[in-house]
Amino acid sequence: MQRHTIRWLTACLAVWAGAQTALAVTDEERQAVYREFRQLFDTRRYEEALPVADRLVKMTIEQYGENDRALANPLTNRGTVYYRIKNYEAAEKDYQRSLEILEATGGATDRQLLRPLHGLGAAHFAEAEYVDASVALKRAVDLSRNLDGLFNAGQLQILDPLISSYIALNLMNEAEKEQQYALRVAETAYGKNDVRMLKPLDRYGRWLEQIGRYTTARLMYARALTIAEKSGGRGTTLAVDPLLGIARSYRLEFVNGAEEVPTAPDPFVDNDMPISSEGQRLNPDGERALRLALNALEGATPVDQKKRGQTLVELGDWYMSAGALTKGLDTYREAWKALSEANAVELLQMPRLLAYRPPPTSARRSRLGPDESEERYVELRYTVTRDGRTSDVQTVSADASESAQKAVVSAMKKARYAPRFVNGEPVDTPNVTWREIILVKVKQQTASN
Repeated sequence: MQRHTIRWLTACLAVWAGAQTALAVTDEERQAVYREFRQLFDTRRYEEALPVADRLVKMTIEQYGENDRALANPLTNRGTVYYRIKNYEAAEKDYQRSLEILEATGGATDRQLLRPLHGLGAAHFAEAEYVDASVALKRAVDLSRNLDGLFNAGQLQILDPLISSYIALNLMNEAEKEQQYALRVAETAYGKNDVRMLKPLDRYGRWLEQIGRYTTARLMYARALTIAEKSGGRGTTLAVDPLLGIARSYRLEFVNGAEEVPTAPDPFVDNDMPISSEGQRLNPDGERALRLALNALEGATPVDQKKRGQTLVELGDWYMSAGALTKGLDTYREAWKALSEANAVELLQMPRLLAYRPPPTSARRSRLGPDESEERYVELRYTVTRDGRTSDVQTVSADASESAQKAVVSAMKKARYAPRFVNGEPVDTPNVTWREIILVKVKQQTASN
């Protein structure tokens, strides 16, 4: 009897094992699901791609287990779908799990690490988690350079969010280093006069503007303009962004003051520039550059109304900064019409600060070092009027001295804004707030005997 029972159990186990083998996932089945996923993903049907990506992860676990290297790519793919539908938390989890599997089964220079590292950094950046983003992205950049050479073009897409993370963290030296590196990478990959240099030059020019190096920024835009016109001829729309950059650098220089130590001669200098009421020179080449950009856009077929509207906004900013308020507001009205056609009026729906000179004690102007100063703050509330001025400027909170508060209030009363627009017309915007950081000198303690 016992012998018959053993035979019966053995036969059942054999049948069960055969059934499990028949139900096991095959490579062919997984490949079919992967092809379905790619078709949906490549056509940007991300919501439909998500359940297919999820099925592929589950099939891979069933076939290989939860810790096999084969699972890394399906996890990364699902993470990328989550990223595209802006579920960044879920994307971070998939990218992190993919990294853990790869690190446990390979070395630190494993090429497969690149995609999840880049994805993890991008997801952290989208969540404004800049420290975590910079760590993952820097690791990805270093790995890319180690695998594919110091100046490989593939790292450019990783450098963009890395630089932005550094800027958000106020790590300006690191940001400057990577900005310069990105430009050199592009020049090495494409050649200095290739049309693909337009975006890297524009990106670096904007960075230079941000740190107040307007003359040097203008050199970048001049290079880009030359490349654009050689590629597309005079009047090409490729020249629009370089022309906008040239105009913007002149306007910001007029508002904020010239670069303290020019690193190169200004290629657009004009000795006949007009003098503003404050003694600064507003270069008319800026307005001419904007007119050339508008001519290029209006001569194209079809007209890019969004870009035309953005260019008109920049022209309006130019007039407002120069004190020509009527011309500025009329130009904004024209910009509203163009942007309305493109369903892109957001640019004019909030007031934008155009000109503001903070007091000398502000953190942006003070020469005090971090080891000899302490931070204080002044928070203001005021109305931005329909003509771009400020009114009813009041201190609502502060821990700075009364004299520092008065200096910040005085500076904000002189500020100039682009006003908010509603239905194509400028309106007042009450309850606008501004927080100024003030540096005060720390009193040195005298050692007692």
